[in-house]
Amino acid sequence: MDLTRSPLALPFPDMPDIAGATPRIARARYKDWDRADLTYVELAEGTAVAGLFTQSVCCSTEVEMGREQIKAGRARALIVNAGNSNAFTGYRGREAVEQIMHQIADSTGCPADEVFVSSTGVIGVPLPKDAAREGVAKVIEAAPCSWEEAAATIGTTDTFNKGARTSAMIGDTRVELIGIIKGSGMIAPDMATMLGYIFTDAAVEPAFLQEMLSAANAPSFSSITVDSDTSTSDTVLAFATGKAGNVPLTSFNDAGADAFAAALADMCRQLAHLVVRDGEGAQKFIEIAVTGAQSDDSARRIGLAVANSPLVKTAIAGGDANWGRVVMAVGKAGEPADRDKLSIGFGGIWAAREGLPLPDYDEAPVAKHLEGQDVTVQVDLGIGSGRATVWTCDLTHGYININADYRS
Repeated sequence: MDLTRSPLALPFPDMPDIAGATPRIARARYKDWDRADLTYVELAEGTAVAGLFTQSVCCSTEVEMGREQIKAGRARALIVNAGNSNAFTGYRGREAVEQIMHQIADSTGCPADEVFVSSTGVIGVPLPKDAAREGVAKVIEAAPCSWEEAAATIGTTDTFNKGARTSAMIGDTRVELIGIIKGSGMIAPDMATMLGYIFTDAAVEPAFLQEMLSAANAPSFSSITVDSDTSTSDTVLAFATGKAGNVPLTSFNDAGADAFAAALADMCRQLAHLVVRDGEGAQKFIEIAVTGAQSDDSARRIGLAVANSPLVKTAIAGGDANWGRVVMAVGKAGEPADRDKLSIGFGGIWAAREGLPLPDYDEAPVAKHLEGQDVTVQVDLGIGSGRATVWTCDLTHGYININADYRS
């Protein structure tokens, strides 16, 4: 399996410590590999949690249980298994998750339902309980690690460690937000496909944290795609430890709430972009901006139809300014559109306007734009005020090579 570092990779940022969140890693050996594959984050008592989960009807036990746990809004621990998704494993998969939850709970003295578990990797293989038990015992006793080490440990086919940071002012108090994420293939917005974790020292009530995270989802995690495939295990969790000392945020009426919401939205967007930049085999990061649609939702669906088109993605991979393929993708989206009002462009240069090729269109600067790593596609429907932006990557032989022997 070729896991050469993506040419679109960004460096891992310097991460501040988050009071009340302590990461540790260990080797449970869920696969035959020589690397850490178990991540544990111990959380302060009273930590608020919010979450987003896959909409797949074949979701993992971890997702099913997480959906129920999130309703209480409190967390004391996060544990992530890499190399085995524990999805489509029936009662044996659930037993493994419950064993992990109770083992962590017995160690920390917290309720088992405040232990959140995620797993990622091969589908259909029950998580081995013996390896899980031994791994959890080791990770509980492990020394604290860096956030970059934690980001590396949650990865599977990822080619670089993904992290982001931002901050906000709540009154006179500066609060920090950091995030780590994994995702490279099986990426399609249905929440979106990944495991992502956000930690902040801000004090935020769980219901309001959930409101803000859900609002941040549509223009970030649910606006990316690599291959149109939605995972069984998608999870994004946000943890607020409350250790910064700010007056707890409860609604948008509170001072600083808008600033924190903007920072959280920025964090989600940064993390989502990192996943696309590590799309399996990706050589180009593609932004598709749709305007003039009947509604924002319609614009997003049209953007995703373009982003998921193998013909569009392979044309861009080859540097071919074939705007007819974009027209095709718009037409198949099943959304309101008028052929005679449609305009298509690349890199800010219009190739066709209002249903016709421009008579003075010069393909040379567009071809030059497509040679770069960052490509933009413009689609204007000309029928309304709806707009949306989605992100994807090109489709190359590298994607086939990685997925042809994924289980090896």
